[in-house]
Amino acid sequence: MTLENAVRVFAGTMILVSVALTLWVHPYFYWFTLFIGVNLIQSAFTNVCPAANMLGKLGFK
Repeated sequence: MTLENAVRVFAGTMILVSVALTLWVHPYFYWFTLFIGVNLIQSAFTNVCPAANMLGKLGFK
């Protein structure tokens, strides 16, 4: 799996987890969903993505 695809899988998984937490644990977990969205937007403009850095260190290329 390429690094780009791994980042997409990771971001999608985090969004699904945050929505589930919002529904089943506490409504304030929507802030987690907003954080993920803002991080995706800033990574598009700055080309800096913490998830890509982490996944790159795990061996994705």
